[in-house]
Amino acid sequence: MDSKNTHDHSAGCGCCMSKSCGDLNRREFVTGVGMGLAAGSFALSSLAKMSMGATADSNFVPAKALRLRVQPVLTAAVPQRRPQTSWRNWGGFQKQEDIENEKQRIKRELDKLESESEFGMDILPLVTLNDAGQAAQVAKGDHDVLLLYAATSGLDVLEKLTDPQKWTIMFVRHKSGPVYLWYEIAHNRYLRKTVDEYGQAGMDHQDVVVDNMEEMKWRLRSLYGLKNAMGKKVVAVGGPSGWGVGGRKAPELTRNQWKMDLQTVDYKLLGEMIKKARQNTALVKRCEQEAKNYIKQKGISLDTDMKFVNNGFLLTEVFKSLLDEAKTDAFTINNCMGTIMGVAETTACLPLSLLNDSGYTAFCESDFVVIPSGILLHHISSLPVFLNDPTYPHEGVVTLAHCTAPRMMDGKKCEPAKILTHFESDYGAAPKVEMKVGQKITVIDPDFDGKVWLGFEGEILDNPFLDICRSQIDVKINGDCDELVAKTKGFHWMVSYDNYLKEVGYALKKVGIKWDNLSV
Repeated sequence: MDSKNTHDHSAGCGCCMSKSCGDLNRREFVTGVGMGLAAGSFALSSLAKMSMGATADSNFVPAKALRLRVQPVLTAAVPQRRPQTSWRNWGGFQKQEDIENEKQRIKRELDKLESESEFGMDILPLVTLNDAGQAAQVAKGDHDVLLLYAATSGLDVLEKLTDPQKWTIMFVRHKSGPVYLWYEIAHNRYLRKTVDEYGQAGMDHQDVVVDNMEEMKWRLRSLYGLKNAMGKKVVAVGGPSGWGVGGRKAPELTRNQWKMDLQTVDYKLLGEMIKKARQNTALVKRCEQEAKNYIKQKGISLDTDMKFVNNGFLLTEVFKSLLDEAKTDAFTINNCMGTIMGVAETTACLPLSLLNDSGYTAFCESDFVVIPSGILLHHISSLPVFLNDPTYPHEGVVTLAHCTAPRMMDGKKCEPAKILTHFESDYGAAPKVEMKVGQKITVIDPDFDGKVWLGFEGEILDNPFLDICRSQIDVKINGDCDELVAKTKGFHWMVSYDNYLKEVGYALKKVGIKWDNLSV
């Protein structure tokens, strides 16, 4: 999960337009995406862009992600000897030299953490203090996460540093350096205030790390994902929606719980943009060439009319124009089982796949029951994610399928794919992505009410070819299958490669959503 992902240029990927499937490593993939909250209408500008600005030289790229700002603080002081009384606390800080050595140790560890992290993070200079007043000022600083190295100092200093409106992670040492005082008393004094119930606002047992920097890293990865999911602007062609009766409240719940800015683009405007794009000869020619190059790639086979692929590449350019104007990376389209086909003379399946492989998050059906989980998981994993229809789990196996799967699921290279029609309409262009057999995956099942999400680790067993949505995986459930059947909620599920269950659960706790991990 923490390995560095770099593209294999020899694999002949480059599976869509510039900066996709062969041009981005994992760090570039995630730091190239993010949100921008530009105010006002963007539609008219995008319409003009289709007729004038989108030429053979146009090169849309996702908006940059928000970097996580981390403020490390060491609380430490040298004790003063007093006669005939206890004058020092536990801990290996008995002289100023001990503190100076610890400051250097922390710097080395954080430099290594920052350089090896695949997500964007800025670790600010270490502050060392032992004063409640100074602690209160530091807590007000411009940071997302306060990394509290609780070596010595009193409870009042720690409490002043802990702002419930921000995130705090406490780090204490057992064997990784001089033992910390708060290795002894973090739980009973700081978290529980000498009673049995937790009493420190914004903190619980999961926010304390002992020795292990990998434990620190996955928590920061989780908070990075959460920072980039909260407040996300999402372009919604056809407007935001939610699957089924239970999903009717999903757009409003998304606005309230995730603070997302859902921007509607109506189909009339989309139709005008497509019309203008078709009149742009240079753009049409470039899209046709890119479609031709795509089909020629190793691992790609075509079993639909090439005009649908050409139109799909042009539609992708229209979608990118909307995203570029909105200064965001998140996109969804409603009524994609019908309306879009007459407007675009293709389906949205291939464009959504191409967008995901280019570093955006792009989803069909405008289902805001599941879309927040996809945006969160994408930013946590630094990988494309796959929105899918689940089937009935049985004998430890479940089939997941949809027609919009990304190909660059591992963040390094494109999986093989057949380009077929969209199954239900037998029209357009949709990828059947052959995902990696044996690959461990994260599976998320959000509920309609935004109260409890299920999750489990799966393993891809097969890529069948059933008469269902084109990209299909049979998945082994690493957990109790009967429990999954009994607890399943909502409808759509979300998938990424690798196991990020801890990160998802940690982030959800900060939002107030219960996490039910079936693979523990």
